[in-house]
Amino acid sequence: MILEIKDLHVSIEDKEILKGVSLKLDLGKITAFMGPNGSGKSTLANVIMGNPKYKVTKGKILFNKKDITKLSPDERAKAGLFMSFQYPSEIAGITISNFLRTAIDAQRKEKIPIPAYMKLVQEKLALLKMDKSFLKRYLNEGFSGGEKKRAEILQMLMLDPKLAILDETDSGLDIDALKAVAEGVNAFMNKDKAILIITHYKRILEHVKPDKLVILVNGKIALEGTGKLVDKLEEKGYGWIEED
Repeated sequence: MILEIKDLHVSIEDKEILKGVSLKLDLGKITAFMGPNGSGKSTLANVIMGNPKYKVTKGKILFNKKDITKLSPDERAKAGLFMSFQYPSEIAGITISNFLRTAIDAQRKEKIPIPAYMKLVQEKLALLKMDKSFLKRYLNEGFSGGEKKRAEILQMLMLDPKLAILDETDSGLDIDALKAVAEGVNAFMNKDKAILIITHYKRILEHVKPDKLVILVNGKIALEGTGKLVDKLEEKGYGWIEED
């Protein structure tokens, strides 16, 4: 087990969003999170990463059996957590190449040598079908939706975390971009990693097969099952869960 969430209650501006979420994520497994709009999916992702906007009023988050509930986002990142954002920020004046090297060096005792860095980044660019000229562009500035999402997956591949949280990484992607992103996600995954995918749609789960599907409704886990559960959701929506 890589992550354990125990009875997590979370509020923002005195409004309770998560109402007692308990969850375990195992190494070597992909977990998908689905649910209606406003159910708390993105809130959960942000809380796992330590976004100070959200207040944990009760419960704990354990990562590698260590309580990280009060750790800062950068401490969590250094511990091996990564999040691909639904709406990545633009950072003018910072090239992707410089951003990636700085992020990698922050995780290491010694700076990565330039030849080793270039070899690594070119391998990952090829995997995502991205041209090396991409590295000279300012981070997310003027990027299309697909380029932003590929840049997020490039960061994940370069930083090589233990747990990757993908918050609606598939939203706004055309077919080619979706396949490239999915290939990157599948290439990242192995028995020593875990992935949490938050999505509204079945299509990314056709390329990245989840071992477990968790349905969040009104701030609580309403149902857990295998990846096959997504077919029933596609057919019936969330009403049948809420009725039960």
